[in-house]
Amino acid sequence: MGTKGKVIKCKAAIAWEAGKPLCIEEVEVAPPKAHEVRIQIIATALCHTDTHPINPKFKEALFPVILGHEGAGIVESVGPGVTSFKPGDKVIPLYMAQCGKCKFCLSPLTNFCTKLSLVKNPIVDQELMQDKTSRFTCKGKPIYHFMGTSTFTQYTVVSDINLAKIDDDANLERVCLLGCGFSTGYGAAINTAKVTPGSTCAIFGLGGVGLSAIMGCKVAGASRIIAIDINSEKFTKAKALGATDCLNPRNLHKPIQEVIIEMTKGGVDFALDCAGGPEAMRAALDCTTAGWGTCTFIGVDSEIRGLTISPVELIMGRTINGTCFGGWKSIDSIPKLVTDYKNKIFDLDILVTHTLPFDKINEAFDLMNQGKSIRIVLTF
Repeated sequence: MGTKGKVIKCKAAIAWEAGKPLCIEEVEVAPPKAHEVRIQIIATALCHTDTHPINPKFKEALFPVILGHEGAGIVESVGPGVTSFKPGDKVIPLYMAQCGKCKFCLSPLTNFCTKLSLVKNPIVDQELMQDKTSRFTCKGKPIYHFMGTSTFTQYTVVSDINLAKIDDDANLERVCLLGCGFSTGYGAAINTAKVTPGSTCAIFGLGGVGLSAIMGCKVAGASRIIAIDINSEKFTKAKALGATDCLNPRNLHKPIQEVIIEMTKGGVDFALDCAGGPEAMRAALDCTTAGWGTCTFIGVDSEIRGLTISPVELIMGRTINGTCFGGWKSIDSIPKLVTDYKNKIFDLDILVTHTLPFDKINEAFDLMNQGKSIRIVLTF
């Protein structure tokens, strides 16, 4: 390509400060350095995680920044030392790195990698490249990266350990969802909760992650899947994907956990919280059965500071766990999930409620924040 080794000027959505709409600006994207890859983003979806840094209550964000972490694109050029990618490859950027060499990557017990800070909030981690500099410039100012991906731009630069090569015939407007939302919910059920055949499950929160968790429970063979959301309009899709029961806590005369315990004669085997607020987290734990019930936390409200748990709840045989990116080892797993989608093992199409041009990104955020969408895909 004629752009190799040169700065590329393109459109990107920049968050200049918290609480303000994103601005479509012309940015300069530097060529990739050693072990980096420059990608033309073809499609990017919105995720609630993209709203955390621009929430004025979230104090850890750095500005200005190019957000976005659920995208798919085509390799434009590679830096020195890159052996796994070549120009023209279809790829999905990954906020969960996989270096393949650290103690976490070498362990089958986790999908963490030491390249992702295990101390800091992963939402604000990876705000610069490995050499602590940015590849983005706008109006003469360096712009921060986001989660090692920054997909709200026509071109981005990522580390080669934050990237998965996928099939050449993959539909990028759909498989971009594998960069976060679908993989997180689906994997939470299969890899983290390890839902078993014939089991009962409760899913709290029916956004893209929650609906994907329903798909995971169904594939795992759950016999009863109870879907919970305060927006009853989401129940049609939940049932289409395998939910057997749908409950709106606002329409009940007693706490949701009590209703679920009555319905299941003592509580569910698996509860998965994809909502992340303190009430949903509490209800998810409370509705699991004594003896062996497992509660998996997936969604995290950026403002939540803690959850009070009595040791008795754990002594009574309940387990609490959490998941990041659905437990998938990213570079190894994403190409296989792309193949599974092509083989119709699960349906990504039902999750996409809107497809909009990239310059309507602020309208897309409004739709998401108003609960009028499941997943919105932006195309360039």
